[in-house]
Amino acid sequence: MAKGRAARAGMTRRAVLVIGGVTLLAGYSEGPARQIADGARTGAAHPTPAPAPGRTPDASPTAERPRPASTPSAPARLARKDQAKTRQTGNAPPAAGHGHRGDASDLPMYHVDDGRKVIALTIDDGPSPVYTPQILQLLDTYQVTATFSMIGLEVDAHPGMAREVAAAGHVIANHTWSHIDLAVLPPVTVADQINRATDAIHTVTGRVPTLFRAPYGAWSPAVLQRCAQAGMTPLDWSVDPRDWSRPGVASIVRNIMRNTKTGSIILEHDGGGNRSQTVAALTIVLPRLLAAGYRFTTP
Repeated sequence: MAKGRAARAGMTRRAVLVIGGVTLLAGYSEGPARQIADGARTGAAHPTPAPAPGRTPDASPTAERPRPASTPSAPARLARKDQAKTRQTGNAPPAAGHGHRGDASDLPMYHVDDGRKVIALTIDDGPSPVYTPQILQLLDTYQVTATFSMIGLEVDAHPGMAREVAAAGHVIANHTWSHIDLAVLPPVTVADQINRATDAIHTVTGRVPTLFRAPYGAWSPAVLQRCAQAGMTPLDWSVDPRDWSRPGVASIVRNIMRNTKTGSIILEHDGGGNRSQTVAALTIVLPRLLAAGYRFTTP
């Protein structure tokens, strides 16, 4: 009897141990599975490891990266402001060509094509009663003909100055009515800005402009299409000395002399702010360019 009770007690202990072991194993295997299931239900994600010291996390692969400043969009460059012109100074978009009136598929004109060492000078944002007369005097001294891209509001405010530019034989281009970014505006507003400037220039000077320069160098299909409809050539530039930012006379001169070559269209300003550095720089670069064998034409 004693031996039988001892045998039954041993079997009971073994059974308890076996059952307990099975229960522990089941609980262990259930833990990770439950965590995964709970995570799926609650949307929890695995934590992102912290970046290694000295490194920053990579940007989102879908985040938009800024377009290189010297690269034009197709068919038009991105809009940008004159006060933040970021195109690489002195470099023109390589694929751009010479515009032709009436063809909406053409890109803006970035170069002139009138022979070896022929270049063009363009003056924007006027007319100004302060700086335009000084520039006209310089152009007369060196017998240079330039293109003045005029804002309609400025023409309306200074009609006598616009007439002086025309009387001196310079070309007048349409630079919109109020110098706003057309690339982000609907076609009806684009047309209004261009038409009002043309009307102002025609009323004051008797001329209908055949060239159009977009404020900020910002082109769009709607702007190019309106140019074609109005019979105007879209005019850009290939040398930007950033005179609008007043970087110093030496900087303006150095930029123009370093980057000008056959076919260059140089951008300068007679309006939109203090342009004394522009006038001083032109006093230096005009005789230097002429002495280097360059001749000036208009687009």
